[in-house]
Amino acid sequence: MTITATRPRGVRVFLLLTFALAWAGMIGAALLGYSTANPWVQLPFAFAPAIGALVVRLRGEGFADAGLALRLRQAWWHYLLAWLAPFVFVAVAAGVAGLWGFDLAPVSWQVVLVLLVGVPLLTPVYWGEEFGWTSYLRLRLFPGRPTAATVATGLVWAVWHYPLAFTGYVEFGNVVVGLAVWTVSFLCQEVVLSWLRLDSGTVWTASLAHAGNNMVLSLLVGSMLPGVDATVVTVVLSVPIAVVAGWLLVTGRTGER
Repeated sequence: MTITATRPRGVRVFLLLTFALAWAGMIGAALLGYSTANPWVQLPFAFAPAIGALVVRLRGEGFADAGLALRLRQAWWHYLLAWLAPFVFVAVAAGVAGLWGFDLAPVSWQVVLVLLVGVPLLTPVYWGEEFGWTSYLRLRLFPGRPTAATVATGLVWAVWHYPLAFTGYVEFGNVVVGLAVWTVSFLCQEVVLSWLRLDSGTVWTASLAHAGNNMVLSLLVGSMLPGVDATVVTVVLSVPIAVVAGWLLVTGRTGER
């Protein structure tokens, strides 16, 4: 899918709505004494990107390139990859985590089974972000320059998360270093998610992978490294994603179709 023209006004409206709604939710929750680590607190602002994208699409941009069709027959292997790859990433991350020592006790077969079933069920929640990021903003930035579009989207996505580092969601020992590492992690994830979205032709593969990154990779690696600074945990879980992202970039698979 190639986007031949930007829509600056739509992008501005999307960014304004997405940031205003989400940051108001994050900061408002903190002011009311709620931690953004609480999934129920996260739920309202998790859909801010989708709301922003829906508004601008309904205002005239339409849904032709929204990728809402499931495309199960054409993209079945993308779905399988998005579903299972996070578990492989955990295994790779466990090897990296060995540098600090890790506890595999939380990763029981029962937990893995629950996550295997739970991640697809939670995919609609993560659609709330992917419909905005990979299925709207990524398609509107730097047409004809896929790498620049992916990097820009990843940076915007990372900055959108920054208030979470001050509202209980994540606690970095050194906030500046932690946010820098977090940003790199988001960039690597965006490369993979953008590839999934564009290669499969549907936003649902990216939504499934996003669910897996959060509910499998981040959750299990964090559980394996109890008491370890969040910056180190972020580095560990980012290594396998960075390897895949690097391969996608080097092999030119991130180009638009």
